[in-house]
Amino acid sequence: MQEAIDFLTNQNPIFQEIIEKYGLPPIPKRPQGFETLVLLILEQQVSVDSAKATFLKIKAYKTCNPENMAVLSDEEFRSLGVSRQKTKYIKILAEAVLNKELDIESLHSKSAKQVREELIKLKGIGNWTIDIYLMFCLEEPDLIPLGDIAVVNTMKELFNIHDKQEMEIHAKQWSPYRSYATYLLWHHYLKKRNRTITY
Repeated sequence: MQEAIDFLTNQNPIFQEIIEKYGLPPIPKRPQGFETLVLLILEQQVSVDSAKATFLKIKAYKTCNPENMAVLSDEEFRSLGVSRQKTKYIKILAEAVLNKELDIESLHSKSAKQVREELIKLKGIGNWTIDIYLMFCLEEPDLIPLGDIAVVNTMKELFNIHDKQEMEIHAKQWSPYRSYATYLLWHHYLKKRNRTITY
C-alpha cells in the first residue's frame, strides 16, 4: 500500500492533503464467492447500510447459497425486503452457478478483463458490481469505478471535472494504482460527511 500512496501523492498533492486531514484510507476486503455477489446486487443504487440489513435478513432466513436462492419464491424475497428486479438478478446469478455457466471459484485466477467478460453476461451484474468485486475480493489494484456516485461527486469537487469521459482520462495518470486512488476518494467523501462504512 505504501508504494501506491507514495506514487499517488507524487502524482497529485490532493492525495497528500486527504491523508494529512483524515489519515490513511481503509482498504476494503470481502470474501470471494456467491454471497458477496448477492450483497453487491443488493447494494446497487441503495445505501450500504440498507443493503447490509436486507442481506442479513436473507442469511437469517436461509443459508445464502445458489441452491437456496434459486428456489426461494418471489414472495419470500419480497418479505425479506428484496425488490422484484433484484430478486430476478439474484436468481439469474444462482442459476448461472448451478448450471455451471459461471465458476466463481475460478475468477481469482483470471485477469480483470476475463472476470469482466464472464460476469457482464449475467443480467443484473454491470460494471459497478464487477469493479467492486474485483477491488474488494480479488484485490485488483488498478480500477476507477465511475459508476460509483461517491467517486464521481468527489472528482467533481476535488478536480472540477464534470464529464465521466474526462474523469477516465484524468484517472489514467493514477495507473497502476487507480483502486488506491478510489479508496482515497471514498475516504475523503465519507470523512467530510462524518460517515463510517463497514465494508
